[in-house]
Amino acid sequence: MSKARVQIPEYAMSLAHVASLRSEDPFRKVGAVALDFDNRVIGTAYNGLAPGFDPPAEFWDDRDKRQRFMLHAEINLCSLFRRGEAKLVASTTMPCTSCMQTLCAYGIKEVYYRDVYHESHASEIAELYGIRFERVGEYPLSGFECAAEQGGA
Repeated sequence: MSKARVQIPEYAMSLAHVASLRSEDPFRKVGAVALDFDNRVIGTAYNGLAPGFDPPAEFWDDRDKRQRFMLHAEINLCSLFRRGEAKLVASTTMPCTSCMQTLCAYGIKEVYYRDVYHESHASEIAELYGIRFERVGEYPLSGFECAAEQGGA
């Protein structure tokens, strides 16, 4: 007997999760993925520093100080497509207010996230603009970190 086919939000979140593994940020690893109107992957991205920037080792010591220099996964993702090309974005963390505004400007119709970010007005913005906005907590690979820490993956 075959397993049920994974649904698009869970599929997208799995891809966002894998993208988050590339983040260089030791405190918050965020990944994001964009799918087009046929549910094909347009791109994946993660939070981090500008390409080619090699910070001094002490840069990572002060989270509050370095946070203003981090490029958010959603912003990195939007650099990969033009307005109207992407239907949905999945991000491992709820978009911050600024990122949600950017997603609106790019014409995104659906936003899925895993972790709640309490300092965000993303849900209000989504409601105003009629964007589907949902939390996806269970998806393929959602237990990956636990298995990896136990030596199982």
